[in-house]
Amino acid sequence: MKTQNFPNNQLAVIALLYSASLWGLIWYPLRLLDDAGLSGVWSSLIMYLAAAVLVIPFCYQSRHEIRPNLARLSTLGLAAGITNVVFVVALIEGEVMRVMLLFYLSPLWTVLLGRWYLGEKLSPLAWLMFAVAMVGAMVMLWDSESGKPWPQVRADWLALIAGLGFSVNNVLARRLGTVPMALRIGVVWWGVVFVALAALLWQQASIPIASSGAWWGAILLGLIGVATMTVAVMYGLARMPVYRSSVIMLFELIVAAIAAWWLTNEVMTGREWFGGCLILLAAYGVAVLEKEKNND
Repeated sequence: MKTQNFPNNQLAVIALLYSASLWGLIWYPLRLLDDAGLSGVWSSLIMYLAAAVLVIPFCYQSRHEIRPNLARLSTLGLAAGITNVVFVVALIEGEVMRVMLLFYLSPLWTVLLGRWYLGEKLSPLAWLMFAVAMVGAMVMLWDSESGKPWPQVRADWLALIAGLGFSVNNVLARRLGTVPMALRIGVVWWGVVFVALAALLWQQASIPIASSGAWWGAILLGLIGVATMTVAVMYGLARMPVYRSSVIMLFELIVAAIAAWWLTNEVMTGREWFGGCLILLAAYGVAVLEKEKNND
């Protein structure tokens, strides 16, 4: 079967690099907001509410698609909400590169979920990449005191949960491929809003005492950051093969590594770098698998 031909679209590459760069930098303003009194959950609520309001008219135009896909759209919103909220909290609490590298196990979870939920076959290379990623994760998470590869702080757990949730997003997005993009984006953004609200109610959190600058900063981060990043990545993904866009999005890690070193002086150990490189190698291997699958 011959695959769709994608034009050599330089604007699509720029859009993906823009999105990857912002994702690699967004942790810094989130930490500033946290210092100003807005926790990660509150920031998530405000950012995504600001973005979600923008997409209401487009979701309304596609309202006829909601009922026949209600169960899957609801699951997508829940998974997206959990993913984004816990990822934001992890970036604020943990080491930036450690959190992002553990999150980047998500392509491997996607492969396994695709096998279970979509019935996709796993090649020997897919199993090899899964093994490489698991070795990388164990190296990164190795605790010398307990002698076990176990998450050491809450941020580690949150990063792993976010990666698993993101893989659920990816698999559900494939099953909802006929649903208009604007509706799927709206479900994701509103899912974050509802999960953040639920978390705040469960915590019995009071409205934080923060300056008006912090509140407006969170709103602008949603309108300029979340909204434009999403539009840019959707534009890029629609105009090039998945395997190529996956490799370009790894630029996020380069931006995050430089920013973390420059802005916070965070330094990973040699063992953590080695484990992280194995995870990246596995993520690249998954991108190659996508290329081979598209060429079949």
